[in-house]
Amino acid sequence: MYSSERLKGIDVFVSVADAGSFTAAAERLNLTNSAVGKAVARLESRLGVRLFERTTRRLSLTDAGQAFYRTCQRVLGELEEAEHVLKAEDMVPVGKLRLDVPATYGRLHVMPVLFEFMRAFPGIQPQISFTDRFVDLVEDGVDVAVRIGGGETWPSPVGYRFLGRERRIFCCAPSYLERVGDIADDVESLDHLDAVLYRRPDGTPSPWFIRRGEAPVEHCHPVAKLEVGSAESWVDAVVQGFGVAQLSTWLIDDRLAKGELVEVLPSLAIDGLPLYLQWQRSRQLLPKVDALLGHLGATLRI
Repeated sequence: MYSSERLKGIDVFVSVADAGSFTAAAERLNLTNSAVGKAVARLESRLGVRLFERTTRRLSLTDAGQAFYRTCQRVLGELEEAEHVLKAEDMVPVGKLRLDVPATYGRLHVMPVLFEFMRAFPGIQPQISFTDRFVDLVEDGVDVAVRIGGGETWPSPVGYRFLGRERRIFCCAPSYLERVGDIADDVESLDHLDAVLYRRPDGTPSPWFIRRGEAPVEHCHPVAKLEVGSAESWVDAVVQGFGVAQLSTWLIDDRLAKGELVEVLPSLAIDGLPLYLQWQRSRQLLPKVDALLGHLGATLRI
């Protein structure tokens, strides 16, 4: 069992760190300067480290104090959330909610769904970030994340739900086909195409992925006619007739429907990365998180 004694002084410590002085923290907590100082001293003695650097002019956190402060903030936030859960019956979902989504998929597909959610729950205040990197939900304070790709499992603090798997196809503009003629539906044709590739953040072009019969997916590295570092501009380049690209259908469904792009090499189409919904298990029962998970889970597809 974790002794309740270990929680003593944490609120005082966080108040001092937030306020920047013992005096200001004492005023906030309605305590004397002496009481605040003794609470911090007892905490430092119990931990065996100095949490603050004290000079006559300023008070600052030590490296150990910074690390402990971040942890304490998270613990106090989770305690507050736990209280909300206990009061959550019949409560309308309200409050701030951190959501992280992939950059392009988020703009094209998550935001329209999120606008619907905000209209249904006007008391919720989403804070949305757009990243394609791995996000540690607990460390980064994210309630819910939408992710394309990743492993089949995550650490126990993270809940997840599989929402589908993208489909990758080769496509080009009708104007490109008019210029080069019909493209034979076989692997050998890849060597003769003008390849329009996505240029990844590390400066390397993304390869093409092909499946030979039932064999595993292989990487194919074509010579690029053009490399583009923005997903939307990448698609625009293909629509303008500069060549052929391997694109996820979620990125180009509207372009295919309008006839701005056409699929070629259909036998080489493959399944791509999975789409997942992720969340912090400790916050799952909060009405605002539960409502968002339900809405995204019912509406997001790939």
